[in-house]
Amino acid sequence: MARPPRLAQLPTRQGVSPSCVALPFDKPPAWTLLLDYLCVRLPAVDRGGWSLRMQEGSVLDEAGQPLPPTARFLPGTRVYYYRELPAEPVIPFEEAVLFQDEHLLVVDKPHFLPVIPSGRYVQQSLLVRLKNRLGIDTLSPLHRIDRETAGLVLFSVRPQDRAAYQALFRDRAVCKVYEAMAPATTHRAWPIVRRSRIVEQADAFFRMAEAEGLPNSETRIELLEQRGAWARYALHPLTGKRHQLRVHMNALGLPLAGDQFYPRVLRGPDEDEDFAQPLRLLARGLAFNDPVTGEARRFESQRELAWPD
Repeated sequence: MARPPRLAQLPTRQGVSPSCVALPFDKPPAWTLLLDYLCVRLPAVDRGGWSLRMQEGSVLDEAGQPLPPTARFLPGTRVYYYRELPAEPVIPFEEAVLFQDEHLLVVDKPHFLPVIPSGRYVQQSLLVRLKNRLGIDTLSPLHRIDRETAGLVLFSVRPQDRAAYQALFRDRAVCKVYEAMAPATTHRAWPIVRRSRIVEQADAFFRMAEAEGLPNSETRIELLEQRGAWARYALHPLTGKRHQLRVHMNALGLPLAGDQFYPRVLRGPDEDEDFAQPLRLLARGLAFNDPVTGEARRFESQRELAWPD
């Protein structure tokens, strides 16, 4: 039995697009009710929670029709639901729109705000905030920066343009520059290039580590300014591995100011934030040739990193 084609995009609710669950079809089902399956497949929401969501019309079938708690489990179909959190921490910092046309949106993100819904954050994510603020349901991020990192994030406005813009990042056709603050050092000749293999740390899913093997990451690092024990650096990543800049600077003995994960974990991903101690990492600039309009694009963050005490 072939898997059915994906449904056309359903509308957002409060800026949140529906999530999709494909019901298994390759073996006899162990569930009679869809509700039973959802409790097993997505246990973060308990049975009472799923039943309430279905009563409220927040679980839909492939035709976009609400599914009640008595809905049968139908193998091979898709079910859609709207993600929501009962209590979500508020991020008390605002994003700024730097540029917008019919194809592209450029936003200056504050520290602590995730780009897309994840973990404890749905409404308090950059994508959902922008959909609610601008009323553009088709917004899609073209790349990601860490929740702890501030600075530039690009979004496509129209679905038909998305692939062309994403190809820029995939093909490394975007010139990216970051700024960071870390300990000063007089023992190196600048600039330097750090190449290494970065993998997920085996005992901590939220951390990355350098490992033996063929390098899969590269960063060029320049010293811009020094003030006492601290210095400001320009970081030019050629690749885009997760936590690449933080891992490379830490490996050089220059962990970034405010980093809660490197060189050691000071605060886990589910612990409350200390808004007074942001990670001193800023996505400062992006430059590329626009594949849709043909224009040369160059954008720069208007944010500034605060020097550590």
